[in-house]
Amino acid sequence: MDMMNTFTPPPEQTPLALHEETIVPDWVDYNGHMNLAYYVLVFDHATDALLDYLEMGDDYRDRTNGSVFVVESHVSYQREIMEGATVTITTQILGADTKRLHVFHSMYEKGSSEVASTIELMFLHVNLETRRTMAFPADAQERINHIITRHDKLGKPDQAGRRISLSGAS
Repeated sequence: MDMMNTFTPPPEQTPLALHEETIVPDWVDYNGHMNLAYYVLVFDHATDALLDYLEMGDDYRDRTNGSVFVVESHVSYQREIMEGATVTITTQILGADTKRLHVFHSMYEKGSSEVASTIELMFLHVNLETRRTMAFPADAQERINHIITRHDKLGKPDQAGRRISLSGAS
């Protein structure tokens, strides 16, 4: 879809809420809840919505031969999501430089304020012809920085920057 000249800045101190999805039976595992792979799929759909919002979706890729690749991700699971549930994803941009974008998504069952899952992602901006990193175009960098200015006021989510370890284990 063509999103040119449609960028609307987010409200102050509010994460973006750009994606909602209902959990289908094929996504439920033998434990009766959504399989971990499908949490990542739903977060990926939210990333697509973010890229569209930033005017960096399909049209951008076709126009600039640029895209973003995920180079690192960290998923946490706090609550089960069951078949038929509708989930809402909120998105916070934690940071960016000329070639990298740091994003944090949180998943909530619709109507709940309890976090069900989170994913923290680091993206590189890539030239699809050379398969090498390249700087974001100035207009894309401006949109990203505008959101970061607003999202900085939210503070860093508790799960951001975590690592896996066995605390106190021998």
